[in-house]
Amino acid sequence: MILKVLKSILNVKSRPACYIMKKLSTSVTDEVILEKIGNKGVITLNRPKALNALNLPMIRKIYPQLKVWEADPTMKMIIIKGTGEKAFCAGGDIRAIALATKNGDPLTEDFFREEYQLNFLTGSFPYVALIDGITMGGGVGLSVHGQFRVATERTVFAMPETAIGFFPDVGGSHFLSRLPGKLGLYLALTGFRLTGHDVVKAGIATHFVNSSRIKTVEEDLIRMDSPSTQEIDKLLCKNQEQSIIEKKDFVLKHALGKINTLFEGDSLKVVIENLTKDNSEWAKQQLQILAKMSPTSLKVTFHQLELGKSMTLQECLKMEYRISQRFMKGHDFYEGVRSVLIDKDNKPVWKPATVEDVSDHIIEEYFALLSKDKELVL
Repeated sequence: MILKVLKSILNVKSRPACYIMKKLSTSVTDEVILEKIGNKGVITLNRPKALNALNLPMIRKIYPQLKVWEADPTMKMIIIKGTGEKAFCAGGDIRAIALATKNGDPLTEDFFREEYQLNFLTGSFPYVALIDGITMGGGVGLSVHGQFRVATERTVFAMPETAIGFFPDVGGSHFLSRLPGKLGLYLALTGFRLTGHDVVKAGIATHFVNSSRIKTVEEDLIRMDSPSTQEIDKLLCKNQEQSIIEKKDFVLKHALGKINTLFEGDSLKVVIENLTKDNSEWAKQQLQILAKMSPTSLKVTFHQLELGKSMTLQECLKMEYRISQRFMKGHDFYEGVRSVLIDKDNKPVWKPATVEDVSDHIIEEYFALLSKDKELVL
């Protein structure tokens, strides 16, 4: 599923009449639509054929408008959503970024710097993300740091970066490290996908509504005169109560014991040893999954989540920017994107090829400070 979503991203080259809307220098053909509706701001990601994948021009439209709204004392809420029925936002435009690594293109610096600045800004005011559909990578960064994340039965959450020679960025160090037990580490290393109400049960989404109610939720939010955080929560809870939620256990309930036990340890090496010693069918499956991932990505991911536990979001994003720039200069990111999305042979050749070959010195270099003029400013 994750690989299909990534491939879909890269293969792409009506409101109620009662609302008075102000389109902010956009048209319906734009990749992102920005509107001011009374004292609310509405951001619509508008690349449905590309699963609303985030690119640099979109970031450069959203960020300055958010800064304007942040400075406007009359603004009471921001709502962000995606067009189409398949995705909120399936990630960033990683094909363009991977190709830029071959040409020394400044896109490899600009995209991550400006994306992370946008991620940080989303936590500045009442912010409601309607994550109806695929929400991965960059889409997670546009939603998870806001106060409210509303999932539906169509929501598919994943951070699949280790499969393409990258790492769970956009603040992954912060929010994944704060999920219960070792769940965040498990999701980060394996790229396991959560769907529907399980996204709420995991602590990633804050509320759930049926997709058939998502438009009603948006309209209800816009009708609120001067909403407080408590009033927004009350409205979302009311819509959740009116939704049909399938009564079933959390998809990982049966595995949480093993996740919390076997993914415990002070290194990735210990986790692999734990899984090997356990020798259960579930443990063998996890070893098979991890064996497909970039060894460098796995070790970087383990270390970033360990550090992220005690960091603020701001500190995490600064750290992740350093890591991103090292991946842009390394081998595995381009190789991972090539194998999955460019040549599509699904046969990445990782360098180094094994976890054992990825030395601690290599990992330390990924986390080292950049030159002062290259550091991320938030």
